[in-house]
Formats: sequence, structure tokens, C-alpha cells
Amino acid sequence: MNSMPPARDDGPDKPVHILVAEDSESNQMLLSLYFTDSGYTLDFAENGREAVARFKKGSYELVLMDIFMPVMDGLDATREIRSFEKERGLSPVPIVAVSANAFAEDRQRSMKAGCSDFMAKPIRKVPLLKFVARTLGETPQP
Repeated sequence: MNSMPPARDDGPDKPVHILVAEDSESNQMLLSLYFTDSGYTLDFAENGREAVARFKKGSYELVLMDIFMPVMDGLDATREIRSFEKERGLSPVPIVAVSANAFAEDRQRSMKAGCSDFMAKPIRKVPLLKFVARTLGETPQP
């Protein structure tokens, strides 16, 4: 008898909340379109400081964190979120760094700041949805 729950293969059973920290309005609109009818609910923050504030007030299963934003960049926001989680004894939520700078040192800086993974821009719909599903432990759709 297998005691492991079956992998999800039809998207999330309940709404999965994703915090998207992205300062570009056009990228926000594009991501909204990508996630239409996906079963995921998106909340947007336009800068790192707003992302930290939303994270502290909300309940998210995943954070997509643009690295270069005004007011507070994504790396500083990630550090603040990780500090908040640690202070509260919370399990770390996956934070995926998103950047057009995809050199090894950019990835390393992101991981050092506390990001769980890295995704290079430009972002395409199918790879993004598969990436999110894998990150959340779901079976990606074909």
C-alpha cells in the first residue's frame, strides 16, 4: 500500500496564491494572461518594499521576484522575507529570482540572498507554468 498522496495532474486542488514582484506593468499584464485559467491566484507588487509588505500580510505558496526594481530590489526583499520567516518560525516559501541577467554570478547572488531558484527573462508561458508546477510539487501539464 502506497502511503504517498498521488501527484496532482490537473492543476491545484485549491487556489494557490503566488506573489509576483514585478515593476513593469506590461510584464504584469503578460503574467496575468499566462496564468489565466491556471488555478493559480496572482497578487502583484511593484517594488521590493511592497512585496515584503504583501508577503507579511498574505499567505503565499510561491514568490516570483524580479531582481531589478525601484525602491527596494528583489535581493533585499528576499533577505527581508527570509528574515521574517525565520523570526516567526515559518517554513521557507519558494522564492524564484526572475531576471534578464542570467550569468552564473547573477544566479549565485540570488541564491546567496535566499532565493530558491532562478528563472531568466524573457519568460515564456509553457515553460513558466511547468516550472511553477514542479516548484510546487505538482505534475506539470504537457
